[in-house]
Amino acid sequence: MGFFTDAYDLFCISLVTKLLGRIYYQVEGSPKPGILPPNVAAAVNGVALCGTLAGQLFFGWLGDKLGRKRVFGITLLLMMISSIGSGLSFGSSPKTVMATLCFFRFWLGFGIGGDYPLSATIMAEYSNKKTRGAFIAAVFAMQGFGILAGGVVAMAVSATFGAVYKAPAYSVDPVGSTVPQADYVWRIILMLGALPAALTYYWRMKMPETPRYTALVAKNAEKASRDMSKVMGIEVQAQKEVGEEKVINKSNSFGLLSEEFLRRHGLHLLGTASTWFLLDIAYYSQNLFQKDIFSAVGWLPKATTMNAMEELFKIARAQFLIALCGTVPGYWFTVFLIDHIGRFTIQLIGFFFMTVFMFVLAIPYHHWTLKENNIGFVVIYGLTFFFANFGPNSTTFIVPAEIFPARFRSTCHGISAAAGKAGAIIGAFGFLYAAQNQDKSKVDPGYPAGIGMKNSLMVLGMMNVLGFLLTFLVPEPKGRSLEEISGENEEVDQAHPTGVETV
Repeated sequence: MGFFTDAYDLFCISLVTKLLGRIYYQVEGSPKPGILPPNVAAAVNGVALCGTLAGQLFFGWLGDKLGRKRVFGITLLLMMISSIGSGLSFGSSPKTVMATLCFFRFWLGFGIGGDYPLSATIMAEYSNKKTRGAFIAAVFAMQGFGILAGGVVAMAVSATFGAVYKAPAYSVDPVGSTVPQADYVWRIILMLGALPAALTYYWRMKMPETPRYTALVAKNAEKASRDMSKVMGIEVQAQKEVGEEKVINKSNSFGLLSEEFLRRHGLHLLGTASTWFLLDIAYYSQNLFQKDIFSAVGWLPKATTMNAMEELFKIARAQFLIALCGTVPGYWFTVFLIDHIGRFTIQLIGFFFMTVFMFVLAIPYHHWTLKENNIGFVVIYGLTFFFANFGPNSTTFIVPAEIFPARFRSTCHGISAAAGKAGAIIGAFGFLYAAQNQDKSKVDPGYPAGIGMKNSLMVLGMMNVLGFLLTFLVPEPKGRSLEEISGENEEVDQAHPTGVETV
């Protein structure tokens, strides 16, 4: 449910940005509805990603220092408070409304950032080696349902307000097309993100610390045994073996980013961080700017032909359909197949087909802008999402939780995830400007001329080629225990401290 909330909160902002433009940046007498100025649009879309990056690094490190469980509740509280704050405003001028929104969305992102390393690490440390991939993938797959929920909520709220407060199209009455009550709509959509977080809080607090952390990092074998007994419903005894101390001391003999760490795991960390970085440039530039892509190929009607509520409904419907047909199936294909064909293979398949479909969209781009080819464009666009999710978007989340030693696991996952969010920020900010038309007379107000949608898609395709190549730095963890993968049992034959190795 944490990841369901994360996705809802991160992606619902992309649904309401056009509505915010109509409400707060309408120019009197303009032939087109108001849109957010470039700097405001970049801030509103990107500030949560900046917060997420900071949260991944901070909470990832904290999860290894204080324990997974203790930090897990803090992230959820932060998400609840910030979701509610996102719908409030300290003032009524456009500047103060946007400043308040950005402030709370930064801290919302900070909380979401903590969920990445902690959710992945907790699930990895509780799972058995046969089905571990599927369990971690299932946590991540809840993102798909979060995106769907964002679309459903936005459609329901906009349809309700549209039915109660009738309004003409913008071309008929520019002022009357955005009813005053529209200001409640975006606030309700953003604030509802606090609901799933609040419902999950009690269960998060009841969850015991992971036995692997307790045994290998906190070095409390007795407590690890008690926690395992509680979770598994069977009696687990702490084994007092001669090799136990040797394992713990050996595995704790080098620090993060020491020479020994770099020798053992340096290339692994480079592989997990770089592939996530490249994937997120492509993934977030598409996901946050879906509505612009749909408008560019004519899948959404012209803004002037709709009132504010109709426009929001149609943007939400488009995002819902892409999520339903491309995003969600991709996640669940990963869940069902990852422990059979492995992380490495899925990541290569995903990057390969994302590259192919990006180039299929980019090279004959003009062909896809013709009205009769709109459905074809959306199908291929949906397939790029399918192979992102049945591919690197899932595996880059899973693998860092499996291949590093227990005392660095949360930190290294946080570093990899933060590299991904750095890519997301480049995708989100860069695409705003890059996708602008090369003809200065056709760009959106306030933007410089860009390289155009076609060239932007070509660049994203090249990112996927690089991601494909860098995947070869990452090992395959399928079917092996966490201690075996990370080398924590090296030089100790058949040692099973506290029975954790068998889990």
